[in-house]
Amino acid sequence: MKEKRKKLIEDLLGGLVVSCQAFSHEPLYGVDVMVKLAIAARQGGASAIRASWPENVSAIRRHVDLPIFGINKIMPEHYDKMRDVIITPTLEAAQAVYYAGADIIAVDATLRGGRTQKDISELIRQIKDSLDVLVMGEVSTLEEGLLAEDGGADIVSTTIAGYTHYSRKSTEPDYELIEELVKSVKLPVNVEGRFHRPEQVKRAFDCGAWTVTVGSAITRPHFITEQFVKGMK
Repeated sequence: MKEKRKKLIEDLLGGLVVSCQAFSHEPLYGVDVMVKLAIAARQGGASAIRASWPENVSAIRRHVDLPIFGINKIMPEHYDKMRDVIITPTLEAAQAVYYAGADIIAVDATLRGGRTQKDISELIRQIKDSLDVLVMGEVSTLEEGLLAEDGGADIVSTTIAGYTHYSRKSTEPDYELIEELVKSVKLPVNVEGRFHRPEQVKRAFDCGAWTVTVGSAITRPHFITEQFVKGMK
């Protein structure tokens, strides 16, 4: 199975990952809509799908023959996006999306919320010891990327850059972090966050990205509409 995981990484090199997600308060929330978004992304040339929660991963798996980056968001009652760890925070959360059909499991590998390097390494170790799956550590800084690599992650991702209180804030993708990670870690680097235009994706690949994940600009019509309205003003 090690060779299968290695081939998956090789096959995804240079690919576009489309994130098909919605929260319960959003108009597109629902398994059937997520499946249709994933099918549309496949038809448009996506190389993989990013999906949250076991029910969505399972349904997409049945209808779309693309690799799935699975996450399991465990939402607190009062969510603080700068401080709360919600992306696959436990082994049980990882197991749920794995058995639903995820090929890669993404976990929050940030130091927010009082977490330590030991906490992150232990979670990655537990997942890899019990599941035959690639683990992607999602980080917000170079330090966290190095910690994720040391902790046993197979992939690192810039998903959380700008979404911790101590990481750089920008309306653009964090190209500086992409370059730092590509230069400093020996793992494939997925990049994600604030990609709104194709030329931004191209620039990320020029920086050395392994894959680029785009979500809101493709699969969230209310967000896309907001951008047009802001631009008009």
